Amino acid sequence: MVVTVQRDLYGIGKMVKASDLTLGPQSCQPSAQSTNLIVVFQAGLEECGNSLQMTAEFMVYSTNLNYNPTPAGNSPIIRTNAASVLIQCYYPRHGNVSSNAIKPTWMPYSSTISAEERLGFSLNLMNDDWSAPRTSTVFRLGDVFHIEASVASGNHVPMTVFIDSCVATLNPNANSDPSYEIISFNGCLMDGKEADSTSVFMSPRPQPDKLQFTVDAFRFTGRDVSTIYITCSLRAAAATQVPDPLHKACSFSKTSNTWSPLEGTSDICRCCDTGNCVAFPPQSRRVGQSSRGRGKRQAGPDSNVEEQGLAILGPLLVIGPDHQNALAVTEDPDSLEFWIWVAIGSLSLVVLVVCATVIGKHLVKKHGLQAELK
Repeated sequence: MVVTVQRDLYGIGKMVKASDLTLGPQSCQPSAQSTNLIVVFQAGLEECGNSLQMTAEFMVYSTNLNYNPTPAGNSPIIRTNAASVLIQCYYPRHGNVSSNAIKPTWMPYSSTISAEERLGFSLNLMNDDWSAPRTSTVFRLGDVFHIEASVASGNHVPMTVFIDSCVATLNPNANSDPSYEIISFNGCLMDGKEADSTSVFMSPRPQPDKLQFTVDAFRFTGRDVSTIYITCSLRAAAATQVPDPLHKACSFSKTSNTWSPLEGTSDICRCCDTGNCVAFPPQSRRVGQSSRGRGKRQAGPDSNVEEQGLAILGPLLVIGPDHQNALAVTEDPDSLEFWIWVAIGSLSLVVLVVCATVIGKHLVKKHGLQAELK
């Protein structure tokens, strides 16, 4: 058994010490073939305390890769968590006898992590310079939505996020009517083709697990005020994924009347006009089931790790020219506080008037009764 471990164990750019890694219950040490980037273990299938399990179809040898971080020097702190990763080698119990070595079917460390961990998809409304989330969700026509899609993969396998589709609706139900497609066909920013739109994917990406794009604010026709929800189907692929018609971010240029990709060659955007976006042969992909915000990755031998999930942004309030005063009150905290105090004061005055009226009537009845008794 040969186990090769990246020293960047968690995929965050921090190298672990080879001496902190051991194999199996007997804590076998790395071999001399280890380098500055990888740690190599070489052991027999029945060494290091490995266990054997027999099933109807396979012989399964199981062991664990153990990581137990130790402090550097005399430091009293550590900055990483301990980990134990299950490693299993599957050997078919039935097959033709030959002199060729049996090749086990096993799942690499990165795929094991991918199969067990879950990703988190999200959409965030950002301010105009992308430096921080936008605090206000109120817009006028002429403003721009700055939207950032992201996937949180934790401290494990790096992922790249793509946007398959985005639709705007008046409520959180993406299938409701009316609706407006912003992105379609696996990453084509269709809104950018509209005559009055400047929508575009932002280049370059801030990092692989984030994708930013702008959309000019809009309202649905026949409404002075639109409360808009934007639902996007996001796709996470391995960081090594090469852009193709299924993994792309294409913006439309009105000056050249052509589609251009954020990454990759221009031919991956051709399907934005035809709508027939399929992977270039033989690049077929296995994709997990969709979910709202979270989903489970699929992984296996000789397949890329991928997952899809839904994320919702909203409600975004887009107002017309007849509601500018309402916007001023909504966006100005001082004005809003003033009107709250006005409302509280008015309510208090009404309560005082009612109380005075009730007390007055009670006194009149009391004095009238006393006069009759006399």
